[in-house]
Amino acid sequence: MPRPKATMPRPSPKGAVERYAGLGSALTSLGSALAGLMFVWSMVRPFLPRTVFKYYLGHLMRRHARWLVALLDPWLTITITDHDGGGRLGIGAVYDRAKAYLSAQCATRARSLRAELAARGTERFLLSMDHNEEIADEFQGATVWWHSVSLGGAVPRRTYRLVFHERHRDLIVESYLPHVSREGRAIMASTRRQKLFTNTFDRHNSSWSYVVFEHPSTFDTLAMDPAKKRAIMDDLDAFRNGRDYYARIGKAWKRGYLLYGPPGTGKSTMIAAMANYLGYDVYNIELTSVTTNGELQRLFVETKGKSIIVVEDIDCSAELTAKRDRKKPPPPSGPDDYEEARKVTLSGLLNAIDGLWSACGGERIIIFTTNHVEKLDPALIRRGRMDKHIEMSYCCFEAFRFLARNYHGIDAHPLFDNIKALLDEANITPADVAEHLMPKCAADDADSCLASLVKALAEKAKENATTAVINSMDDLLKDDQTVLDK
Repeated sequence: MPRPKATMPRPSPKGAVERYAGLGSALTSLGSALAGLMFVWSMVRPFLPRTVFKYYLGHLMRRHARWLVALLDPWLTITITDHDGGGRLGIGAVYDRAKAYLSAQCATRARSLRAELAARGTERFLLSMDHNEEIADEFQGATVWWHSVSLGGAVPRRTYRLVFHERHRDLIVESYLPHVSREGRAIMASTRRQKLFTNTFDRHNSSWSYVVFEHPSTFDTLAMDPAKKRAIMDDLDAFRNGRDYYARIGKAWKRGYLLYGPPGTGKSTMIAAMANYLGYDVYNIELTSVTTNGELQRLFVETKGKSIIVVEDIDCSAELTAKRDRKKPPPPSGPDDYEEARKVTLSGLLNAIDGLWSACGGERIIIFTTNHVEKLDPALIRRGRMDKHIEMSYCCFEAFRFLARNYHGIDAHPLFDNIKALLDEANITPADVAEHLMPKCAADDADSCLASLVKALAEKAKENATTAVINSMDDLLKDDQTVLDK
């Protein structure tokens, strides 16, 4: 690794002669001392046991080797990688803070830079050092050098190497590195971009990849009963500001939400609105891409704070919704049994979302969505795991008025009474209502869109009434069959 270059003043001829004479005298004295030491050693060595000789000689060589290395190379190196070590599997927070610090403080001095947008909705770029680039920084009179390198391997690691003189060790460790961490964290907070993570799978394991989260949904655009919407927002505020409360009651700083209801009722839109309201990242876990319970556990551990962890349509996983067998399964005996043993189980998911990992970090929200809540195991959705259950129901009149205001800017219309009556009879989702309210061409106005909605509601109400009659007749036939069987 290249070291910082040091410049030395050129000595005068007279001074050089005097120094060379002094050096020759010192070398002569050193030679005499070594000769005397060797003579004494030759007299003492026959009386020393071989094991004692090897031990003390090895110790002496190691001690003086370290001193010699420090004398020849006084530069120390601290490596900061983009992956934490020592059992913590999360992405390196120290690396991210160092990157932010260097982007703001030192990147203007680099010759090779990388650029990315600083935040959503802005045109400002965030600059960082490119690979194999080196820049210098000064702190309280000490000069340090930052090197950006990439370590090879199956998964390349981005790395910063901080080089400094050993005489500045205490200053760098005790003051400079905390300074870098504080400044980097502040910069990250001011330029933070929300991210949408998803788990990707290769032949080795699963890992997270992300894109910038730019979903436009907010609570201001969410079609829902205003009172219910306000209750959800208040609950989110209480969680976000509840760090001290959770610490006082001895619970991990996390909260679970279960969103359930028919398809098209806005469960995914609700998740996006919650993320935008809190400013949290979203981790979307695709369970079908996870092969083992251990892999699922690792994915959960690698999530950061200020995040929402989402498992959508959890009712679609047979392994999590089937009734549990209390008996211990037999060990795998064939390829099919082995593959079955590798699947994620209900027990593995419960341990992942509510195990000891939840004490690592904090400020995490876990959301499950389902179209059929009755299929889920009660242990999965009990309070303490899914603390708040939110029913995403069919469109009500208040939600319709909200959509009419958003799409056409109206709060009243002669058709509103008919629509209110039909909404009670027709089970229609907010997504279907919004589709009818959205203008399809320039000629579409509020009157035509509302008329289209009334027609659709009438057809849906008639369909529901017919279905109710058929179901009632089926129930009567089943009752009659039961009587006959008896």
